[in-house]
Amino acid sequence: MSDERQRVALVTGAAGGIGAATARTLAAEGAAVVVHDLRREGRLQELAEELGDTACAVAADLSDAAAADALWHEAVGWRGHIDVLVNNAGIYEAARPDDDLAVWQAAWERTLAICLVSPAALCRAAIASFREQPGGGIIVNLASRAAWRGEDADYWHYAAAKAGVVAMTKTIARQYGRQGVTAFAVAPGFVDTPFNAPAVEEHGMELFVNDTALGEVAQPQDVANVIAFLASGKARHATGATVDVNTASYVR
Repeated sequence: MSDERQRVALVTGAAGGIGAATARTLAAEGAAVVVHDLRREGRLQELAEELGDTACAVAADLSDAAAADALWHEAVGWRGHIDVLVNNAGIYEAARPDDDLAVWQAAWERTLAICLVSPAALCRAAIASFREQPGGGIIVNLASRAAWRGEDADYWHYAAAKAGVVAMTKTIARQYGRQGVTAFAVAPGFVDTPFNAPAVEEHGMELFVNDTALGEVAQPQDVANVIAFLASGKARHATGATVDVNTASYVR
């Protein structure tokens, strides 16, 4: 990426714990940040106001791949370029095998749309832009520990989507590196965020603490630090890699 202009990053799902921490970290390191979530009002707008002139808030419903594509072009329009794409947005909703088929299928389709197809659409748009701009660009996709070890019975679809993210990232890295595109995945385990609050309410935090090697669960900043390093351009030769941030709850 060119040193003559300010880096610009697009972070999806930025109203959540990991996304907000990532946006703050990138901004602190000198990047301008387009922060995205389903709604502009509320936490997303508050984050953009906190970051000031270095941030722009945009809203899009990533259950629709066309909206993801439009999001990319809106984000590019803010400063004229994007240098880093962080595909962080996701959902975690049950698809119980004993549910009615239509209910089960709807949960699969929604999860795959938000966690895999729209990230793919954003990667597609990013590659098209990165190939044409000086210095190319960087993609960081949020995967999950579930991509490697699987998930609970009600979340096959989530594990499948995140495994797809890993495979997609590897493919992008292999196919587009000579065109200036590097791609990485980050695979968190349990992270102490509002995203995981329902699981804590159901099982208690101790369950997740006991699953770790450090006796503590990861915080959003732990994941944001890894994302920011990959987004810095200092890890080019790690392109295609997935970095685990799961406190050794699953070691591969």
